[in-house]
Amino acid sequence: MALFPDLLTAVGFMAVLGLLLAGILAVANRRLYVYEDPRIDQVEALLPSANCGSCGTAGCRAFAEKLVSGELQPALCTVNSKEGNQVIANFLGVELGSQERRVARLACAGGSNVAQRHASYVGLDSCRAAVMVAGGGKGCAWGCLGLGDCAKVCEFNALAMNQNDLPVVDVERCTACGDCVEICPRDLFSLHAISHQLWVACKNLEKDEQAEAECAVLCTACGRCAADAPEGLITIDNNLAVIDYAKNGLASRLAVERCPTGAIVWLDDVSGAAHKGRDAKRIVRKGALPVG
Repeated sequence: MALFPDLLTAVGFMAVLGLLLAGILAVANRRLYVYEDPRIDQVEALLPSANCGSCGTAGCRAFAEKLVSGELQPALCTVNSKEGNQVIANFLGVELGSQERRVARLACAGGSNVAQRHASYVGLDSCRAAVMVAGGGKGCAWGCLGLGDCAKVCEFNALAMNQNDLPVVDVERCTACGDCVEICPRDLFSLHAISHQLWVACKNLEKDEQAEAECAVLCTACGRCAADAPEGLITIDNNLAVIDYAKNGLASRLAVERCPTGAIVWLDDVSGAAHKGRDAKRIVRKGALPVG
C-alpha cells in the first residue's frame, strides 16, 4: 500500500509537467507564429507545378510567395499560358507584366553525318564520361558528343536525339529551365529569347584547313555575315562569328545568305527550325561518317 501514494505523486508530477510544457508550447506558438497569406496556396494551385526555375525562383511555391508579396509579376512564368497568368493577375489585382519566352539553343550542327570521329567511344553512356576519354573521339574539340545527357536530364521531354546524334529542341515544350545548360560538358546550350532568330550553330575557335576537314558545317570566320549585317550586329571574335543580341532589332535573314557552310542560320520563331542561306553547301549524306 505504501507504493500507492508514490504512484499518485508520480502521476501528479507528470500531469503538472505535461500541463507546464503544453503551456510553454502554447505561448511559444503564439509568440513565434508567422502569418502566411492564404492567397499563396491559391496562387500556387493556379501555377503549372513545373518547378522549373525559369521564373528565377526555386519553384512554384517560392514564385507564388513573391507574386503575393508583389515582388514579381505573373508573366514571368513562361510555362503557364498567357490566359493562365492573366487569371492569377486578376485574382491578385495586379498587372500581368511582360516576359519574352525563352528557349534552349544548341551551338553545334556537327552531327555524325558531317563531323569526323577519330575513335569509337565505348564506356558509360554519357557525354560527361566520354569527354574525359580523349575528348570522346570527336575531331572537333567544341562539338556535340551526341550521347544525349541533355535529353536524359530534360524533365519536360523538350529534347530528343535525331538520326545524326544531335539534340533537337522542341520549342513548344521547352521551359528554359536550364538543366541542359548545366549538364552539357562542352557548354553548347544557352537560353535565348524566342526573338533571337539569328543564330551561330557553332563554337569552333580554330581557323585552318584541318579544322574545316573535321566538320562540314563549322564557322570558318570568313566574315561574310558580319559584312552583310548592320554595323556592329556581328563581329568575328577568336575565329567565330558572334552576334550582339543587344542589337537584335537589326537582325534579318540577309546575314545568313552568303555563309558558305550554313554555320549561321535563321531560326523559325514558331517551330525553331533552322534555315540556311542560299550559298550554304548542300548536305546530302544521311548516314554517319566512318570512324577514322
